[in-house]
Amino acid sequence: MRLRLVPQETSFDFFRRAKLWLGISALLMVVGFASFMWQGLNFGIDFRGGTTIRTEATEAVDVGAYRDALAVHELGDVSITEVFDPAFEDDQHVAMIRIQAQDDGEAISGEMIEKLKASLDAAAPGIKFVSVESVGPKVSGELIQTAVIAVVLAIAAVLVYIWLRFEWQFALGAVAALVHDVVLTIGVFSELQIKFDLAIIAALLTIVGYSLNDTVVVFDRVRENLRRYKKKDLAEVLNISINETLSRTVMTSVTTLLALISLYVLGGDVIRGFVFAMIWGVLVGTYSSVFVASTILLKLGVKRDWSKPSNTSGNQFANIDA
Repeated sequence: MRLRLVPQETSFDFFRRAKLWLGISALLMVVGFASFMWQGLNFGIDFRGGTTIRTEATEAVDVGAYRDALAVHELGDVSITEVFDPAFEDDQHVAMIRIQAQDDGEAISGEMIEKLKASLDAAAPGIKFVSVESVGPKVSGELIQTAVIAVVLAIAAVLVYIWLRFEWQFALGAVAALVHDVVLTIGVFSELQIKFDLAIIAALLTIVGYSLNDTVVVFDRVRENLRRYKKKDLAEVLNISINETLSRTVMTSVTTLLALISLYVLGGDVIRGFVFAMIWGVLVGTYSSVFVASTILLKLGVKRDWSKPSNTSGNQFANIDA
């Protein structure tokens, strides 16, 4: 007996309320952009600068006790997370302490490091500072610039790839979906003020890849059906194509979400922001592949050139492997 989340054959009309879906997407993008402009992102130490201390103790990490011990020094934003690793010994308890950049310098001084160690020694006798690393404001600013360039280049590469593989209408639809996903992800991080660090940039690039894969699967079926159903209008062909790939889309999204939700619940604070971004990205990526990319393609239209062989129906580059 096979498990099916979606019936084998469906006939949903995904464009009956196309204007409503586009309106909702546009509204959410405006809200996300407004939140970003008004309150910005809650940048982590990677982007704001600061000091990271890796500690090791024989007693179990008590995050509350660590935080109380450091509070007397008034260092601003302090993040404390326990590090888990199967290779650790039973009496090896590791924590990561992140302290924001101080107003009077790029990093906390060596004298302050000793004071912090003395304070933590009261909470965890014999605690050791395994490593101390600092990121200055200049470096963090360069990281922000590099992160923005990475996301923009990824989307630009997608535009070129889809343009070569299909047609420019398909490319614009796919890129519109990707921009939609990135803006909504940044918007939800701004609205909820979840910490935004380099791990979230990695999640954004992963979301771009996931959403693109979903969109290409749908577009590939659209291209096949455009040749199969020569007399059907574009809206009907799009509906047929999305319905034919719906089972695969839902099954892929659900199985991915099962793994991500498990990581979110059991993975600890270290990866929680990354996993949250991935969960949100899978949801909006699946939505945008169906309701944004395909709707944009419907609005732009697509030329049907039947003089070309079927394996190059888009253009001379259409037979490039995905």
